[in-house]
Amino acid sequence: MTFTRYAIYFAPPADAEWTKFATNWLGWDMEAGRTCDHPVVDGVDVAAVTDVPRKYGLHATMKPPFRLHEGQTIEALSEACARLAATQPAVTLSGLQTARLGRFLALRPVGDETALNTLAAACVRDLDGFRAPAPLAELDRRRANGLSAEQDANLVQWGYPYVMGSFRFHITLSGKLDKPTLTATQDALQAQLAPLLPTPFQIKDLALVGEAADGRFHLIHRYALSG
Repeated sequence: MTFTRYAIYFAPPADAEWTKFATNWLGWDMEAGRTCDHPVVDGVDVAAVTDVPRKYGLHATMKPPFRLHEGQTIEALSEACARLAATQPAVTLSGLQTARLGRFLALRPVGDETALNTLAAACVRDLDGFRAPAPLAELDRRRANGLSAEQDANLVQWGYPYVMGSFRFHITLSGKLDKPTLTATQDALQAQLAPLLPTPFQIKDLALVGEAADGRFHLIHRYALSG
């Protein structure tokens, strides 16, 4: 399969019960490369709620999607991912919880995020030689949303505003929702997903993913964190 962009994700373990539920919730299994049936939730149109994030699959972004720099190859990128993972230890946090990020719903970590932020920064920094510079139109589009000075500096240096000091680990579960839908959806997730969430929450590997021509992301390979 040919990919237009690549990214580094944390992809939750496919065999975990919470992963199975959340993958079906979104409706796209990026590891299997197939659509899923949404769970039936009274009072919530799950397909509509998850329409925007569906194509990305269940994940937390560690290095945001990027086009390969001229002269670079997917094989070289994969080798670099393996080298990076070999230098980084697995990360353990107390758990996960449902949370609001503005008008979005996501899973956020519970506990000290220092090691997690260090891992994400390494992904952004150490693999940046593979990233083609962002087109000017893309930079303008991101600036139109309003950025802090730090976020704009990140955009210029790393091609994305919400990295390094502006990074917040999250596993997206919805698009932007109005207040009543946000409340109803969070209540549903709290009832059905929250009891399945892991304690502790561990990140044991990184995933290289690719964006297909239809915009859907596929898991290419996992790399064990063995540093």
